[in-house]
Amino acid sequence: MDMSRRILSLVIAAVTFSTTAVASELSQAEHDAIAERIKPVGQVYLVGSEPVAAEPTGPRDGATVYGTFCIACHASGVSGAPKTGDAADWAPRIAQGRDILADHAINGFNAMPAKGSCMDCSDDEIKDAIEHMIAGL
Repeated sequence: MDMSRRILSLVIAAVTFSTTAVASELSQAEHDAIAERIKPVGQVYLVGSEPVAAEPTGPRDGATVYGTFCIACHASGVSGAPKTGDAADWAPRIAQGRDILADHAINGFNAMPAKGSCMDCSDDEIKDAIEHMIAGL
């Protein structure tokens, strides 16, 4: 029994090493043909894995920042956010001064997160978004 195991082990080793030797002797065309035959039939699409649009080359204007981030709450007044263009909502806030408005927008206040969740916005972009929201009041 012990001898048959040794012979079986030798046969398996010989087959393994001879297969490796044959595989290393294949031409590049043969390797390519094998790769083509065993390639996956499909691909997995992961949301968010698509290429990102080009990075902004300069500061965004207030309308762009508002339309991307601020609109979610300020268009409808979510959690007490002053609605864009509503003078009654904005009057008490404007009365505190633009510096206080900017401070609350940049650092967060009550239910509003810091920078309205636009973590890559500069302070000036946030200030421009405020000016966009209160324009024409």
